[in-house]
Amino acid sequence: MPSNRLTQQMGSALPDVDEAGPWALRWAGRAGFTARGVVYLVVGTLAIRIAFGRGTGEADRQGALREIAGGPFGAAALWLLVAGFASMALWRACSAVSCAGFGRKSGRAGRCLMDAGRATFYAAVSWGTAAFAVGAGGQGDGDSQSRDWTASALALPAGRWLLGAAGVALATAGAGMAVRAVRRRFLRELDTGGMGTWTRRWVTACGVAGNAARGTVFAAAGAFVVTAAVRFDPYRAKGLDDTLRAFAGTRAGPWLLVLVALGLSLFGVFSFASARWRRF
Repeated sequence: MPSNRLTQQMGSALPDVDEAGPWALRWAGRAGFTARGVVYLVVGTLAIRIAFGRGTGEADRQGALREIAGGPFGAAALWLLVAGFASMALWRACSAVSCAGFGRKSGRAGRCLMDAGRATFYAAVSWGTAAFAVGAGGQGDGDSQSRDWTASALALPAGRWLLGAAGVALATAGAGMAVRAVRRRFLRELDTGGMGTWTRRWVTACGVAGNAARGTVFAAAGAFVVTAAVRFDPYRAKGLDDTLRAFAGTRAGPWLLVLVALGLSLFGVFSFASARWRRF
């Protein structure tokens, strides 16, 4: 009898296997959102420097990695980002396989495909960050890579049409992000009940501004891709850095770039909030 009682007590103290899996994946998602927040916060800061003529680097992911690598504990920070992006890829992949985000029941094929695409994207980001960390990915920049990919696409049969379709899809996705931001659709994925009144207001403000800025950048980048396809000129396509710099070339001058850069920084803050209050 004592041994049976001891066994029952030990069994009740051990975590349930079914609970351990989702628990681990929730923390994988939190790590991924945190890594995303760090990169966007640095990109926004770099873009603000460029707007005021004080930046010499690129305001994109490569530029953010160079900035992080040059800071205190740079190598360790890069590997933490590698782990964070890999964790995000794992969480998105599991969400795609289950056809539902944890804590939700969607079952929609579109949602599965989106999560699968995000998983592939973050797996590539994690791999690229790892390559940068070991010194194999520090050459070139996002703008030159964008032009190279555009030139390769234009060389394919019907490449102009394929590239144009990709540009329209990117621009549409960006416009959709901005619209969802204004409509505050992102709040559905957050545990707003666990926030205080002021916290919810700040998170909402960061979500609206951040997602709207991110969507605007995506839409602009898609428009440049369409222009490259129409004019059959790969140099018309722009990466994140050139897209951001294009905002400074408008009639609003550098102030439009400052506004967009602040929005990207706020998206980084919103990503931190997602790591804390996301419904997994």
